[in-house]
Amino acid sequence: MKAVVVLIVLASLIGSPAPAYASRADLALDVLSSRPDQVTGGDALVMVRHRKGADPKILRNGQDITNDFERTEDGLTGLVTGLAEGDNTLTAVAWPHRQTLKLRNHPIGGPVFSGPHQYPFLCKTERSGLGPPAVDNQDGQGMRVTGGWSRDCFAPTVKDRLYRSTDGTYKPMPAERPADMATTTLLDGRTVDFVIQRERGVINRFLYSIAMIENGWNGRAIYRFDGGVAIGHDQGTLGGAALDPYGLGKGYAILHSSGTRTSTHYNLILGGETALMVKERFIEQYGVPLYTVGVGGSGGAIQQYIYGQNYGDRVIDAAIPQYSYPDMVTQTIHVGDCELLERYMDHNPRWARWDDRTALIGMNASDTVANPYTGKPGSDECVNGWRGLTPLTMNPLWTSNNDPEWQRMDPPGVKDTVQWTHWDDLRNIYGTDQNGYARSTWDNVGVQYGLKALTGGVLTPAEFLDVNAKAGSWKESADMVQEGCPFVQSACPADFDPWSARNADLGDPAPRRAGDPIAIRNVQRSGLVFRGDIDIPVIDWRHYLEDQLDMHNSHQSFASRQRMLDYDGQAGNQVIWFTDARPGGPRFDQTPEALQVIDAWMANIRKYPTRGVTANKPPQAVDRCFTTDGTQIAAGPHVWDGILDRRAPGTCTQRFPLYSTTRIVAGGPLEGGVYKCPLQPVDRAIAKGLYGAWKPTQEERARLKQIYPTGVCDY
Repeated sequence: MKAVVVLIVLASLIGSPAPAYASRADLALDVLSSRPDQVTGGDALVMVRHRKGADPKILRNGQDITNDFERTEDGLTGLVTGLAEGDNTLTAVAWPHRQTLKLRNHPIGGPVFSGPHQYPFLCKTERSGLGPPAVDNQDGQGMRVTGGWSRDCFAPTVKDRLYRSTDGTYKPMPAERPADMATTTLLDGRTVDFVIQRERGVINRFLYSIAMIENGWNGRAIYRFDGGVAIGHDQGTLGGAALDPYGLGKGYAILHSSGTRTSTHYNLILGGETALMVKERFIEQYGVPLYTVGVGGSGGAIQQYIYGQNYGDRVIDAAIPQYSYPDMVTQTIHVGDCELLERYMDHNPRWARWDDRTALIGMNASDTVANPYTGKPGSDECVNGWRGLTPLTMNPLWTSNNDPEWQRMDPPGVKDTVQWTHWDDLRNIYGTDQNGYARSTWDNVGVQYGLKALTGGVLTPAEFLDVNAKAGSWKESADMVQEGCPFVQSACPADFDPWSARNADLGDPAPRRAGDPIAIRNVQRSGLVFRGDIDIPVIDWRHYLEDQLDMHNSHQSFASRQRMLDYDGQAGNQVIWFTDARPGGPRFDQTPEALQVIDAWMANIRKYPTRGVTANKPPQAVDRCFTTDGTQIAAGPHVWDGILDRRAPGTCTQRFPLYSTTRIVAGGPLEGGVYKCPLQPVDRAIAKGLYGAWKPTQEERARLKQIYPTGVCDY
């Protein structure tokens, strides 16, 4: 307890945030580590604030625990342990005042609010250095490759010491100082040996890590979020970000979990719950940090936007999303179009020139970039960036058959009980249909592929009608079959089907697919969609990777900004930075500078809390763009003009051309997120001039009505 108290006092001295209590109350109780109704693991860090005089008596469920509290700058603080699962009562008495606080304690294995646990669930504690999972049942729902059952993959906490070697690796710390010990310069300018203390264990069934420099914590924390795409049923592993050398070397504590890596799962309700629990553990052991900043790319960036929206500053107080999207779930809307349109274009000589394909897919295309599936020049972002995401998201048969660990499961048939889709991974949210399949949101009814290319004179009316008649849609989950080559390697090379055509509904005109309205309603209410409701400092940074046909398309930063503007008309708490990666790819990491700017921003917020987030921005917290070596090109409020407004293009806008998506080309908004468009009759669309200079003949009008019997999108 003494070590904990010392660190609590340190956190208090460096400016820990004040708890939420009535400032003039004679006696107040507050949980510092979590919400009172979301305590986990049987303990909670609690502060008791009272007026000067005798210290209050503190009771847990009627038992005196006053001796567990120590005086700190703001009152009495103590780690309350021994909480029963379920409801507990904490009482503080300082005559004549009495205050009670209800605590709701949940198991360290969860869940708190994410819903029923997912089974089967693959344990990976052994490969992560925590030993075999504790054997807790024999029902075969939790598994490890070497055999033995553990329903929830729990393993005891492990603490160790590591040092960073001069060769750039981490090694176990020996009894004597090693000759290859690296040193590091902390944020306060001190140079110290690069020795870290680390704690690892299992929280909410996922692996977690808390690491910090020994005797050099600067009072700040970084929560490192990781990206990737996965379908769950897996404990995951800790990534290299858990031992982030820059953050550790500057004295930040690094928080990390396999449950906040989207390469483990994409259920960000479960991920948010896990992040809250890891943050709670950190506060209980080390005290309230000065602030916690999120850092991470792709899915790690999405998590920052979603958790910042859903939980305010309870997980992170500031964010550095890298290579961001607003969220994952609305990306499925346009990514699901990719292989339908690629199949159509690959079988039509009109689209033999790859540069032309942007007219349909919106994303970048190139006649010179190598195609990973043909080995020849010519590709686009759908191919280089997104190929395989459609079967991964939509086909219930594919994933487990391509994961070698699932092939070695005992019993082997357990993997066949899972519907391997994104929809099923989040069945607690999307819901299930009458056949037991998870409901799907994907919809392309009324979508007019290439509409802007038509009105811009790039597509002829005949070409526009042809693609929309033949693009097709996706079958229902129950009707899908196993994929061919290249997704199932044993099918190669003969059974080549990179378009997943066997799982598409095709024809002339091909049917369109209607998304399940219950699934759409559920996900829109779930917190998985970024609506723009975020009020923490955000530095959205990315390398500009459009010429590489990278999946992290650059317009997504502005899609998030537009959603923020749509929500409340404000987006001043978000700044957007681009660093060039041309030619030859990324060379400079802007993250250290972003951390410095965040530190200044957070210092201003602490000094002038009533000003709010936007009014506390330091001079560097503005929109900016940089050259490949990190040299600033331009900065200020107008560098991105011309993207979300009608002004002349700003300096950065001109330097970094943006691309779009299939649905933006089809007339949808830049911010995306339209699961199911409102429909209008074809005749009304023609009368409104939706098709520009094209005035359909009677025959063409009849063809449009044949393709769109229920109408076309009215965005």
